[in-house]
Amino acid sequence: GKYVTLADSYVSVNEALKHASASIGRSVNIDWIDSETLNGNLDQLHNFDGVLVPGGFGTRGSEGIIDTATYALEKNIPYLGICFGFQLAAVAFGRKMCNLENANSTEIVSDTTNPIVDLLPEQKDETDMGGSLRLGANEIMISQDSLAHKIYSSDKIFKRHRHRYEFNTKYRDEFLKNGMIFSGESDDGKRMEILEVPSHKFFLGVQFHPEFSSRPGFPEDAFKTFVTAASQN
Repeated sequence: GKYVTLADSYVSVNEALKHASASIGRSVNIDWIDSETLNGNLDQLHNFDGVLVPGGFGTRGSEGIIDTATYALEKNIPYLGICFGFQLAAVAFGRKMCNLENANSTEIVSDTTNPIVDLLPEQKDETDMGGSLRLGANEIMISQDSLAHKIYSSDKIFKRHRHRYEFNTKYRDEFLKNGMIFSGESDDGKRMEILEVPSHKFFLGVQFHPEFSSRPGFPEDAFKTFVTAASQN
């Protein structure tokens, strides 16, 4: 993550992981790593059973997150990316699997030649950053015969959002051709909400914030499936 030095930065994520591990009779050992300190030294990820990248924003530490997602792809390590972790997982896949040179998010490099992640179309002329976020619970349609459908056992779910950037759908066909599917979409089909790599042990990214749906005794399903995959790694 990007804010690991702040004690309360990821309280909801920590609790969701604990809820999930308790539900399968396991205990989870959480070790937060500041993505800015990785500096290409990914060997420290070798001993982890799973990698989770939580929400965030901005340029600092972004390359460390992209490198981490790439490492999880290459080493077949269970990966769960939330919001910013979803977006940068897509960037990592674009670079590694689609050979898209300089692939990035326009939040990080505004003039990137391959904007895998870009501003929400309706917000490109907005100047009030806080007031222009896509906020609140939104409906997500889930594809059948997907990991996401196995996780949620439903064709649609409602989850909370907080973002200004999203996957650029111009790249969807290229990603599909190279092995990534988008198994969750907004109800109008315009926004990609869930990504996954079927050939991978567990590689899932969600644009929403599943941690806010987790409760003691009622773990959020994506967290439970991620922790289960990590426990078997």
